[in-house]
Amino acid sequence: MLLSAFIFGLLGSFHCVGMCGPIAFLLPVDRENNFRKSLQIFLYHFGRLSAYSIIGLAFGLLGKSFSLFGFQQQLSIFIGILMLLILFLPVKTFNKYNFSKPVFKIISKVKRGLGNELKKKSPDVFLTVGFLNGFLPCGLVYMAIMGAIAGGATLYGGLYMLIFGLGTIPLMTAAIWFGNFLSGKIRQHIRKTIPVFLGIIAVLFILRGLGLGIPYISPKQQSEKVSSKIECHVE
Repeated sequence: MLLSAFIFGLLGSFHCVGMCGPIAFLLPVDRENNFRKSLQIFLYHFGRLSAYSIIGLAFGLLGKSFSLFGFQQQLSIFIGILMLLILFLPVKTFNKYNFSKPVFKIISKVKRGLGNELKKKSPDVFLTVGFLNGFLPCGLVYMAIMGAIAGGATLYGGLYMLIFGLGTIPLMTAAIWFGNFLSGKIRQHIRKTIPVFLGIIAVLFILRGLGLGIPYISPKQQSEKVSSKIECHVE
């Protein structure tokens, strides 16, 4: 499932360029010094990955609590079904119940406050902008969070979100380095593949939760047997 996180991030980065592209394009990277520009882009990505990892650790801890109570496989099935519902849910209905709007308004104010900082070229600007960028409300990030929860472990959640972030780096880096180099038609075609891939991931979550005994896809649930036999030795 960790491989799915990278592919998810790689495909989702086409959506990220559209959503976060304006922020990336405004980064005051040094266009004359390639080494300095590379370092600045690295700091921006490091900030984003740090934010994703923190989010993953937090929701991985939530998944671990379900796992401790023996609900990990049921949770995997629930998340898979939830992902399918989100995919088939009309956009208008989803936007109607989008609880991230208040958070988005708050972060929008923070972004406006960073306007003056974006004019500078100090290293902390790129790190700060990248870190805040990682907390921006995004449907694809929400989907990745579900994968982090389904892992049922704190470190797994952090690793899942970290790998998801790594998948977004190639295209986001190209967007910052070269600008808007992809035509609208290419982005549109690739975006159409994202729901298909998300559907496959959702089905995999459901299969894993069912425990059908399929190696690597739906392994059987292992239960520990505790022996109640007590041996008494009479001397």
